[in-house]
Amino acid sequence: MTTQTDFIVDKTNLRNCQWLQTQRATQLHSGQVLLAIDSFAFTANNITYAVAGDSMSYWRFFPTQEGWGRIPVWGYADVVESANSKINVGERVYGYFPMSSHLLVNAAGDGKRSWYDQSEHRSSLSRVYNQYLRTEGDPSYSAENEAAQMLFRPLFMTSFLIDDFLSDNNFFGASQIVITSASSKTSIGLAHTIHRNRAGQCKAIGLTSHSNLEFVKSLGIYDEVVTYDNIESIHKAPTISVDMAGNGSVLMDLHRHLADQLQYSCLVGVTHWEARQGAQQLPGPKPELFFAPSRIEKRNQDWGSGVLDSRLAEAWQHFIGEANEWIKPSTTTGKVGVEDIYQLTLAGKARADTGYILSVVEQ
Repeated sequence: MTTQTDFIVDKTNLRNCQWLQTQRATQLHSGQVLLAIDSFAFTANNITYAVAGDSMSYWRFFPTQEGWGRIPVWGYADVVESANSKINVGERVYGYFPMSSHLLVNAAGDGKRSWYDQSEHRSSLSRVYNQYLRTEGDPSYSAENEAAQMLFRPLFMTSFLIDDFLSDNNFFGASQIVITSASSKTSIGLAHTIHRNRAGQCKAIGLTSHSNLEFVKSLGIYDEVVTYDNIESIHKAPTISVDMAGNGSVLMDLHRHLADQLQYSCLVGVTHWEARQGAQQLPGPKPELFFAPSRIEKRNQDWGSGVLDSRLAEAWQHFIGEANEWIKPSTTTGKVGVEDIYQLTLAGKARADTGYILSVVEQ
């Protein structure tokens, strides 16, 4: 027997967290692969996973003891043991992991680019999250760009898909789009895509806090930047709201101010997780949740295999060079450091210009 380290949080009180040491068997069953999790990004998006852990089944990916959860993250891991003849020890993969030192998966598929975890508890969950990309077969992989991949890749995919969804619906006739939590990475990706593809068609307005105002302005991708206490200054024109913040009070203020001019209200994240309640009987359209995996499935059906990946890769190349200039990675390892960054992000105090790369294991 050997030990595994897990960072777990109280599902009923996210501030309450602890480290769990568990014993795992060294003898793998046929098809199983043991991954040593090397590093992962931690952003406001991971707080969304925790807040929506029950309602959107994020807790089900990596179950732990009753009442507690392991927050999913995106990162890199190495195969350290394999009972699967198609997966070799030493392979490096990118994908969806818990905040842990190891993950045991039941691997399936022999694609040169990826394979999947077909463990029973994940079988009914979205295939998008169960895929692990082999770095040797990933055309967009480079060792020096791992931090950027962890920080931006899953978030930019969501940004790209939101833009695709809105474009597919002719932006619901809107001439401007208001994006809350404008300093978040998903918001930045969306604003960049709109700025590049829709200049002159749809104006991007970023909503942010006073503390992040100058940073958001410096990006140069928002046509206008407004603070949360100045929503009434937004011009009343046909508008789409894309809410990354999940702050009920902010959403209420937006709906009240824009009212009949609001053409569509899109819910994506909950970066302001503690204020997510409070938006009831909103004027204007009922907010609708955007779920990226559903959009991926639709586009794969519409376009056929590989087309979405190709279009996303092209957009990614335009985005990542600038993103690397805007946000600099900062690496933290070990239990104390991981917990500190978790609490900092949970409290909404993480620096907007910093990308946090973590590792449970002291390096």
